[in-house]
Amino acid sequence: MDLAAFHALEPLCWRAPSAHNTQPWRLRYERWAITVGWDPADALPAGDPTGRDLRLSLGAFVETCLIVAADAGLRLDWAADHDESDRRVGRLRPGRQPYRTPFRTADVWDRRTHRGRFTGGPDADVVAAVDAVARRAGGAVRAVPAAGRLRALLRTADRQVYADPAVVAELRRWLRLDRSGPRYRADGLSDRCLGLGRATATGLRAALAAYPALRPLGLPRLLAAAGGDPLAQGGGVLALVAPPGLDAAGQVEFGRVLMRMWLTLHTAGLAAHPLSQLVDVAATRDALGTLLDVAPERIVHVARVGRPVAPAPRSARRVERTGGGVLMRDAAVRVG
Repeated sequence: MDLAAFHALEPLCWRAPSAHNTQPWRLRYERWAITVGWDPADALPAGDPTGRDLRLSLGAFVETCLIVAADAGLRLDWAADHDESDRRVGRLRPGRQPYRTPFRTADVWDRRTHRGRFTGGPDADVVAAVDAVARRAGGAVRAVPAAGRLRALLRTADRQVYADPAVVAELRRWLRLDRSGPRYRADGLSDRCLGLGRATATGLRAALAAYPALRPLGLPRLLAAAGGDPLAQGGGVLALVAPPGLDAAGQVEFGRVLMRMWLTLHTAGLAAHPLSQLVDVAATRDALGTLLDVAPERIVHVARVGRPVAPAPRSARRVERTGGGVLMRDAAVRVG
């Protein structure tokens, strides 16, 4: 395998999604393979204590690498080899033929998380298509009734998230609300991607800065209310259900399923807005399991899905294409 050829494609692979847009994946180029691992500095130990979202993100990145390589005609294969102590999930290595996938690099590049308004949710054919993607891996996709019960669960989840000082501190670290900030165009959750106006972003920054003093006075409830009702923005809600007994390595592989699900939605003209708080908070995850009649631990992802009214802003990445090769924002060096 021509490692240099894949290296030139790496910025496209970084368009994979990750919780809080932390981009935790790291590639280690070796003589005959590329090890895929992660940097613990980009994990979310407070908001994602089990590492579920981390592993889903890594799996989504692996799937993205395989799609981008295949579209370039590179013969790349995946060998899963999850090792927590070595912080790796497996290796990309030479294959006999390009990875077989219906998706193209353009799909990877154009797909975006969308927190704005939708004109409608997924129809029965789209739900069946993403369900088929999950079922081939032993899982399923379930439509969640978007009634008052779901709204109440969202409010509960938001309040519990904002009531946890460690989770709020972690969120502050990854929020990018100052457009002049040094990391605004590198990573994290920007005001544009969150759909916040400048005045709202400034107010949120001030509220979070005062969090320690105002938390006992009810700030978590106010912050949760300030987020509004995402269900009022339209669309339907889908839950990705994993097979029973999915272990850490299986979660990485199911991240690949999640990426295929998101790209299936994208090619159908739809977008997704993750509602991860429903799964992150134990009480709402359990209630959601009851609502769907499924074991709560099997629910690995929930998202509002629909047809966007307008294009979403593109989220930042640390690595991007340039005229002269690859610009790595963290190291500020060019290769290629």
